[in-house]
Amino acid sequence: MGIFERYLTLWVAAAIATGIALGALLPGVFSVLAALEIAQVNLVVAVLIWVMIYPMMVNVDLASLRHIGDRPKGLVVTLVVNWLVKPFTMAALGLLFFEVFF
Repeated sequence: MGIFERYLTLWVAAAIATGIALGALLPGVFSVLAALEIAQVNLVVAVLIWVMIYPMMVNVDLASLRHIGDRPKGLVVTLVVNWLVKPFTMAALGLLFFEVFF
C-alpha cells in the first residue's frame, strides 16, 4: 500500500479543512462556482464526479462479463442491496437528518 492509500483518511480530512478555509477566505469565488448550474445540476460537481468515476470505468474488465452467470449469488446479493436495501436506508437517513435533526 502506497503513502497515498495509507494516509487516505488524513488526505480527506485535509481536503475538507482546506475547502472550509477557502470558503471562509474567498466566499465570492465559491458563490460564482455555486451559480454555475444547468437544470439544477451544479456543473463543477458534475465534472468532479465524472473525474472521480472515470478511472474506475476504464478499469472494468469487459471480458469477464461473459462469466457473470457462473456464480449468480454475488450478482443477486449486489442487486438486492443496491435496489432494495440502500434506497430505503438512504431515504430513512434523509428523513432522520432533515426532519429530526434539522
